[in-house]
Amino acid sequence: MELFFLKLSIMLAPGLMAITCHEVSHGYVANRLGDDTARSLGRLTLNPLKHLDIIGTLMVFVAGIGWAKPVPVNFGNLRNPKRDMIWVAAAGPITNFILACLSALALRGGVTLSAVMNSSSLVESVLFPLLLMLAFSVYINLLLAIFNLIPVPPLDGGRVVVGLLPPRPALFLARFEPYGMILIVALVFFTNVFSTILQPLLSVGIDLLAGPKTQWVFEQLLTKVMTR
Repeated sequence: MELFFLKLSIMLAPGLMAITCHEVSHGYVANRLGDDTARSLGRLTLNPLKHLDIIGTLMVFVAGIGWAKPVPVNFGNLRNPKRDMIWVAAAGPITNFILACLSALALRGGVTLSAVMNSSSLVESVLFPLLLMLAFSVYINLLLAIFNLIPVPPLDGGRVVVGLLPPRPALFLARFEPYGMILIVALVFFTNVFSTILQPLLSVGIDLLAGPKTQWVFEQLLTKVMTR
């Protein structure tokens, strides 16, 4: 039970923010490009309760990645459906990448501050938990950005590719959308695609954004929170 509340305190807020902002960005860009479906349904809000998916939220604690209820987008309402689909789909990963960059900057500043303050009680009780939250924010946002760029519909990367391809191959790829998530789940949970492809990309991204001085925070996050 103590471990559960530790994970809850460190992972819940950044996890919900990552998946909520991801979904809202799709609806926001769609609204700007002509489709007001998400806005009319009250989904253009950062209130996580409007987007909460129970299983997706639980998966944040179980697997370190989760999802929210998809924001509805009617691509037929877009002013230029084929072109605008690219921007609507790309908005989610771009938003997560921006959040990862902002979290990494805050993490760098927090680590510098903790070094200045040395090992005071304030560092242990307040700053260190915040550093763990920022580290998880970098992790979850980069993971969502990378994962969603896999070029298989209905993931964002698949929809971007559909928008870029000529009509006939685009239609051929789009037909896989109803079965795309089955393929993705099979690849992630029943093959080594995560450890051989996604995990190395994630590690490189974390190193580039957060820098070597924050490595000890990610080690603490891994050993004290995510693998226990």
